[in-house]
Amino acid sequence: MNDGRMAWQGRVLTSLLLLWLSGTGLRLTILAVPPVIPLIHDELNLSATEIGILAGLPSMLFAIAAVPGSLLIAHLGVRAALVVGLTLTAIGGALRGILPDVSWLYAMTVAMGAGVAIMQVTMPPTVRAWLPHRIGFATAVYTNGLLIGEILPVALMLPLVLPMVGGSWQWGFVAWSVPVAIIALLVLVLAPPPPDANGSSPIRRRWWPDWRDTLIWRLGIMLGTINATYFATNAFLPDYLRSNGQGEWISAALSGLNAGQIPASFLLLAIAGRLERKAWPYVVCGLLCLIATVGIVFCTGAWVVAAATLQGFAAAAILILVLALPPLLSQPDDVHRVTAAMFTISYSCAVIVPVISGMAWDLSGVAGLAFVPIAACGILLVILAPAINHVRPVGS
Repeated sequence: MNDGRMAWQGRVLTSLLLLWLSGTGLRLTILAVPPVIPLIHDELNLSATEIGILAGLPSMLFAIAAVPGSLLIAHLGVRAALVVGLTLTAIGGALRGILPDVSWLYAMTVAMGAGVAIMQVTMPPTVRAWLPHRIGFATAVYTNGLLIGEILPVALMLPLVLPMVGGSWQWGFVAWSVPVAIIALLVLVLAPPPPDANGSSPIRRRWWPDWRDTLIWRLGIMLGTINATYFATNAFLPDYLRSNGQGEWISAALSGLNAGQIPASFLLLAIAGRLERKAWPYVVCGLLCLIATVGIVFCTGAWVVAAATLQGFAAAAILILVLALPPLLSQPDDVHRVTAAMFTISYSCAVIVPVISGMAWDLSGVAGLAFVPIAACGILLVILAPAINHVRPVGS
């Protein structure tokens, strides 16, 4: 009996470790881009609109590939789908800089984004499959990994990784893809066996989302405002600071934007259960995002870093609350469908904002106008927040 308990504890710890590592893999390759955007901008002679497209491509793939990811889970199971997502992310991320051409950069960003999209849809059902009695904690664990995966590239790319690879942003992308490939191998070898691995035939799961559920649409749009805020801020903050003579604050501001999410992660770990069905946290965080965006545009020096940190904190709080909903509110065989629908809607909303921001900058010649659409996202979140009062189990 003691041996059985130790084996069970070992399985739980292994599952939590793999969830945390997979969470980091969701963002390592994506967030390697913002610190080197000025280098890519200069080498490939990109406009602000093209930078906006580069920033928006991952979000576009998160939307487009979410439902195919649900189909992949339905046919292969969560472990195989997670390995496929990790592998595609690593390969696409590493190959982004192999050719000095913007079309190639876009194409490999698409491949990388498709891999991350598959992973994102896979994570909630993986939590449900591996740790069905610890869904909240397991979600917090992989979300913490996701946040660490956002902090490491922006904090280490310029001061550590680029000097190690001779200042090449292309080899920098390769360096951040290697850990993702290693995580894929670890999941393949160490992940718990699927529930149907006892010799019985695999269960045929449904995979097409129920698009008639209006609540999923409302929650998806709310999540979309935060995704748009986060990715657009990461994309335009470096060039904005350089344009107004504050280039020395780029690394600190990006680090603050991402490090600000960590306190939110630990805070939500303790109190998320009391906030899931309440509107006020979303109203407060939406207002904080609006205030932070104004601070980024009008403040200077350390105050810009403080504003970016506030932006990261507020965005992460909402992200964590929403990510826990699919495994908590869905039947086990429906988690992937609900997750796919929410990601499709939310990232469809997020795709257009960086492009609009870039166009606003290009057409006006005023750098600060790139942040007007980002500020509008905070306002929209406040307007939609009452939707959370109507959270109910899907299918009830």
